[in-house]
Amino acid sequence: ISASIRSVRAFSSMAKTIYEFKVKDADGKEISLGEKYKGKVVIVVNVASQCGLTNANYTQLKEILDKYESRGLAVAAFPCNQFGGQEPACEIDIMSFVKTKFSMEPDLFSKVDVNGDKADPLWKWLKKEKGGTLIDAIKWNFTKFLVNRNGEVLNRYGPTTEPKTFIKDIEKALDEPAKL
Repeated sequence: ISASIRSVRAFSSMAKTIYEFKVKDADGKEISLGEKYKGKVVIVVNVASQCGLTNANYTQLKEILDKYESRGLAVAAFPCNQFGGQEPACEIDIMSFVKTKFSMEPDLFSKVDVNGDKADPLWKWLKKEKGGTLIDAIKWNFTKFLVNRNGEVLNRYGPTTEPKTFIKDIEKALDEPAKL
């Protein structure tokens, strides 16, 4: 294992919040999640445009974001092509698709791997913080993580769990002040 891979693994195992990570946005610009999301409640989700779960998830995420964004909710969408090749497009086309079809503009980041040796460090950390049922790997598109105002993972929701089913969890997180 190369030194850089070891240092990423060590970092992601020591991280305590999403605020410690930097990721690339859809334009390839490095973004500090601490600067972007400190004090906000965030739904982190791996997305795909050609999945059977696409319509329900994007539609409900938009409705939830429209209702709660003014209270500090954000959606961080990470395109991923690891599941059935269902996100083959580039980030510009993905953003256009989501904006046109769902009238939504989530915070869209660069395409990532969520599993395997090349998995993005943020996603390795998310899986470590909230393991899955049976295995910790992300099982499919639209796995969702709810992050509180302190950057800590509150819960993980499987691909078939519709966003509207965890509105109570979102509201509870929004009602809790940040301990910044």
